[in-house]
Amino acid sequence: MRWLLWVIALAALAVGSVLVARVNQGFVLLVTPVYRVELSLNLAIVILVAAIIAGYLLVRTLAVAVSMPARVREFNKRRAEKKARQAFGDAVRLYFEGRFGMAERAVASVLSRDQSAGLAALVGARAAHGRRDYATRDEYLKRAADHAPAENVARLIAQAEMYLDERRYHDALNLLGQLPEKHTEALKLELRAHELAHDWEAVLKLLPQLDKRKVFDQALLEQIRRHAYIENLRDKATDLETLRGYWSRLPSSYKRDPRIAVTAAQGFLAFGSCDDAHKVVESGLAAQWDSPLVAYYSECLGANVKKQLEQAERWLKDHPRDPVLLLVLGRLCAHEKLWGKAQSYLEASLSVEPTHSTHLELARLFERTGRQEEATAQYRQALEQTLPRLKQATGGRRRAVI
Repeated sequence: MRWLLWVIALAALAVGSVLVARVNQGFVLLVTPVYRVELSLNLAIVILVAAIIAGYLLVRTLAVAVSMPARVREFNKRRAEKKARQAFGDAVRLYFEGRFGMAERAVASVLSRDQSAGLAALVGARAAHGRRDYATRDEYLKRAADHAPAENVARLIAQAEMYLDERRYHDALNLLGQLPEKHTEALKLELRAHELAHDWEAVLKLLPQLDKRKVFDQALLEQIRRHAYIENLRDKATDLETLRGYWSRLPSSYKRDPRIAVTAAQGFLAFGSCDDAHKVVESGLAAQWDSPLVAYYSECLGANVKKQLEQAERWLKDHPRDPVLLLVLGRLCAHEKLWGKAQSYLEASLSVEPTHSTHLELARLFERTGRQEEATAQYRQALEQTLPRLKQATGGRRRAVI
């Protein structure tokens, strides 16, 4: 429609010009010394318009000619930028494909462009890290810091992640400490760094932030917290008072966790604190029954064995076929020299689940009561129970005789 309007307008202008020219009888007289030129007004108008158009075209031509070098430079710049963007895209694609060497070669053609040099250097650093060429990686990281200070956060995150792969967790923590604000990925890296550094107190302090931001689901978050408490208990097992103090400060809900209770019982038993270990077992089993935990109830027997025996027999009413509980009862009865009850408990445990521990306990019982042949038979069965596990653990290999 626009072109049609232009055609109509030009046609109207042409018709109008012809009509005006037919009735126009004027003329133009140009007088100079020696010469006198007389032109019709119509021709003078045509010449004037033609001169204006020719002058305009000449000026435009000169302007284009003068600006040509700058336009060529701009064209070359745009073409180079297009190639750099394409090379950067290729570098990213090759990096995610795991073709690190080709990714680095693609990055080399981008580094001369300031607007993408920083990101390209980060891709190059990750590619060099993937090839375990740490010296080249550090050079790329230095370029990223020099060319793109505005992208400092991306560089710090990438560098911290790569340091964690090298288990340089202290260096990673120093880098993460430089961040103005820690977002979700930074918090996850910080958690990983504290775990590698075995700084379980820092892990526990970090978990509320991760929970607030919904970084992990509740099941995984509880698993991490439980593991941190267990490792903290092991770290605090430097002396008995420190262990007691930490155990007393532990939230009661986690004291009842079987794995945490097992760790605490092991710690108290290592210091010979039998009463503390037995209290941990009793409180843990009161909340939740756990066979591996009840096994520690017959460790470190002292003056309260009769009380322990009464408690274990109460447990037996609710768990009559628990082989570990039956083994514990057999040990407690043997300690109290209740030989008949001890033998019946141990044989009942073997009927539910034959284990080398129960066979050994029964063999010791027979030895103490002077029944050497039966003891030897139990030792043999204990050995038969142990050998398959030993073979499985060693893969059936024998040590070479030199």
